[in-house]
Amino acid sequence: MTFLRVERSASPETLRGYTSDLRQFRSCLLSNRLAEPPVDAASVSSEAIRGYLQWLDRRGEKRSSLARKLASVRSFYRFLLREGLVARNPAEDIRTPKQPKHLPRVLTKEEADALMTIPNGKTAGSLRDRALLETLYSTGARVSELVALDLDDVRQSDGIVRLQGKGRKERMVPIGDVAIRAIGEYLNRHPIGPRPVRSPKGSRLPLFRNSRGGRLTTRSVARIVARHSSGLTGGSISPHTLRHSFATHLLDEGADLRAIQEMLGHASLGTTQKYTHVAMDQLLAVYDKAHPRSGPGVQVRRGRSTKR
Repeated sequence: MTFLRVERSASPETLRGYTSDLRQFRSCLLSNRLAEPPVDAASVSSEAIRGYLQWLDRRGEKRSSLARKLASVRSFYRFLLREGLVARNPAEDIRTPKQPKHLPRVLTKEEADALMTIPNGKTAGSLRDRALLETLYSTGARVSELVALDLDDVRQSDGIVRLQGKGRKERMVPIGDVAIRAIGEYLNRHPIGPRPVRSPKGSRLPLFRNSRGGRLTTRSVARIVARHSSGLTGGSISPHTLRHSFATHLLDEGADLRAIQEMLGHASLGTTQKYTHVAMDQLLAVYDKAHPRSGPGVQVRRGRSTKR
């Protein structure tokens, strides 16, 4: 874990995830006699790892969980191989479980507008929640990036926010006037006092705080977003839905895909391209409702016409 923390700049959430996955892997090897105790990493076979995946599958784990846990084991053995502690990586040739393809949920622009107005009180909590929602939607920040925001990360006069993404990579992202005003109202009602949070980099003043003045957690933000969005069509959403909505709405308005990639902090353009599929699905839905040749005899689906 020291390697992940120091050399890979892994987040605390990532470290906890790897620790949990590897402990479960070891426990499964022992309880199912897939390896002889004490478990020696060098003696674990590919068949034992496949047995671990089968055990997870019988427990009803999702394919996404299986893929993540296999990735944890694979990464662990890559480290051991690099350090010369094993001769081979038994997880390298195991195929990652195929993931079901699904498009992310995206709010309509009307739903997004409505959500922003739900925390409409003048209490510190309501003003904070509205500023939080506006910031998520305006910047496309991940929830982990949002909670890591400090007061000096928001350059209100320039309309820019500094986000710290995966691998502690920083990027500068525009933030809209509406979000800036919401942050200003929140800070005016609940100014940040002289209670900085200590960190290896020195004293820091978190932007979004709980009632005790401490930094909000990702779980707290998820609960806030779920509570305020519970009345939306389709039910509550997660903070990530606002990130998806941010990207899709920019694309709908003609934003360049590479610019969206930069704002989202995606390493690969391919990750960003999924939003083109979301936008196309929405476009087709509008076409089916509005175009005179779409019905009642014809329905358009992905570039071809079919009889109804």
